Amino acid sequence: MKRLRKMVLVANLRQVRWVKLLLAIAVLQLSGCAVGPKHHPPMMQAPPAYKEVGNWKLAQPNDQNLGGTWWTIFQDPQLDALELQANVSNQNLKAAEAQYRQARAVLRYYRADYYPTVTAGPSATRTRVSANSPTSSALRGATYNDFVLPFDFSYQADVWGRVRRTVESYREQAQASAADLATVNLSMHADLAIDYFQARSLDAQEQLLNSTVKEYKQALELNQSRYRGGLASEVDVQQAKTQLETTRAQAIDVGVLRAQYEHAVAILIGKPPAEFSLPPLPLSAPPPHVPVSVPSALLERRPDIAAAERRVAAANAQIGVAQSAYYPLINLSASGGFESSSISTLINGPSGLWSLGLSALVTVFDVGRRRSLTDEARAAYDHQVAAYRETVLTGFQQVEDNLAAMRILEDEAKVQDEAVTAAQRSLDLSVTRYKGGVTSYLEVITAQSAALADEVTAVNIVGQRMVATVLLVQALGGGWDRSSLPERPECCGRLIGSNSNSH
Repeated sequence: MKRLRKMVLVANLRQVRWVKLLLAIAVLQLSGCAVGPKHHPPMMQAPPAYKEVGNWKLAQPNDQNLGGTWWTIFQDPQLDALELQANVSNQNLKAAEAQYRQARAVLRYYRADYYPTVTAGPSATRTRVSANSPTSSALRGATYNDFVLPFDFSYQADVWGRVRRTVESYREQAQASAADLATVNLSMHADLAIDYFQARSLDAQEQLLNSTVKEYKQALELNQSRYRGGLASEVDVQQAKTQLETTRAQAIDVGVLRAQYEHAVAILIGKPPAEFSLPPLPLSAPPPHVPVSVPSALLERRPDIAAAERRVAAANAQIGVAQSAYYPLINLSASGGFESSSISTLINGPSGLWSLGLSALVTVFDVGRRRSLTDEARAAYDHQVAAYRETVLTGFQQVEDNLAAMRILEDEAKVQDEAVTAAQRSLDLSVTRYKGGVTSYLEVITAQSAALADEVTAVNIVGQRMVATVLLVQALGGGWDRSSLPERPECCGRLIGSNSNSH
């Protein structure tokens, strides 16, 4: 009896030692520092103001933000309806949303390394030992059952932060994927608005050409009447007819490009071109005002810049993952369960079994492999830093380009309006001179061509100004803000462009 008590006491002491060891490892893991450099956003010097801003009104703190539905500033109900359809049906948005969900799933996969793995492998066997077996005589010829209900526990202690750095890297990549989704969303809506305004600009051009055809038809009838009265030659009639048919051909040719823009709009809203029709609506109103902030605000407003910065953070975490390979891996293992020859006594106390284990694995010599991995991680980090800075510079360039385009096109529109007025005045004088018999019809045709060309240019400038406005909104981030990024991508909800119910 004393011997049994002594054996139980020794077993209890061993269990206490194991528990103390496990607690010590747990405390070491919780208090341990993750190896690797701490992330700091790359420094990027932003200019105090845009070079091309000119007299453009800067955004004030009380100015209304563009918001997610930035296209409403154009006050076009038809455009608003199309943009909302793109939110639901655009296939590029669905693809980007699926990539974001994929990034979240990968993050959840690596987060599972924070926790132990438990497996179970129940088995049941019936065995007959040979009577001539070299085993002990008690087992020869015996037949017995073996029922086992085991549980295995394995855990790799994250003492050096390898798991934490890995999860950090994939968390940043998931945030970058969320910013990519916002970038695709902004790009698709901008493309839709550009195609829409291009189609409306062509509607205005076609309207102008059709009204000019009517005027040229009247001019042809006038020349035919004058020819029959002996006041004009057949040359004048044929010149007028040539001018008329040429303009008709131009009006028809506009339809080719207009159909292409209509088809592009159909694809962007997720419909086959055969099932979509864009009603003609000539473009006439000038573009709205777009508030422009200081360049430093662009770093918080552009989703592509946010994505590039998150990828820098992910690359920085990978340096820590590579450096953790210099430290030993500490593995904890345990197994337990029940084993019995009878199913009725399988889960009884005496049928229990258990074991605990601790191991450490350290690489002593690897011919520089770990150093190579660290160098690779640092080079990847430098690559992402350079890509981030290039993205920022490209953002500044795009804003400057479209500010310059809007400023120059506005000045050009004013000059072109004067040219249209002068061309119309010249045409009126030429028609008066022709009717008075002072000049030939060739002078009228020349004036007509100049007047039509100036009017077409004026119409095209309006379309170019609308496109430049859309591109400026896109360059400014379309009202997006960095705070829109999910803080915990592994558990966030539905984002822009998502059409999935699987979240």
